[in-house]
Amino acid sequence: MDKFPMTQSGFDKLKEELRWRQQEERPRIIEAISEARAHGDLSENAEYHAAKESQSLNEGRIGELEDYVARAEIIDISKLSGSKIKFGATVTMVDEDTEEEKVYQIVGDQEADVKQGRISISSPIARALIGKTEGDTIEVNAPGGFRSYEIIGLKFS
Repeated sequence: MDKFPMTQSGFDKLKEELRWRQQEERPRIIEAISEARAHGDLSENAEYHAAKESQSLNEGRIGELEDYVARAEIIDISKLSGSKIKFGATVTMVDEDTEEEKVYQIVGDQEADVKQGRISISSPIARALIGKTEGDTIEVNAPGGFRSYEIIGLKFS
């Protein structure tokens, strides 16, 4: 049984989604199913079939969330330090071609959100960064081709 590394905030978000799906979404869907049943013939009842599909999707996601929560390994980033990049590090780097500065925090797979600056520990960029230090250069085979970045900052917060 593999553990999923995760920050405390990522774990809290998963638990909140699980609570919402179990305590709010599940009763709403059950109500929608019973309303659709009251309309009669279920074989041609689009509302009923849509509600049953919603129920299936919701229950599947609840199962996933329960698994992630059970196997989460919460890593307290505030206790991390050092000069090498590892899980939880916030890395500032410069694209050597465009001179564009990027800041990413390396987080667990379930909490990754590139738009928020959080990249998955299993992403190509994170894998290239792990173990490197400030001043190092990395090359990443990104979807748009090879990119080179210079690491100019590293912090744990």
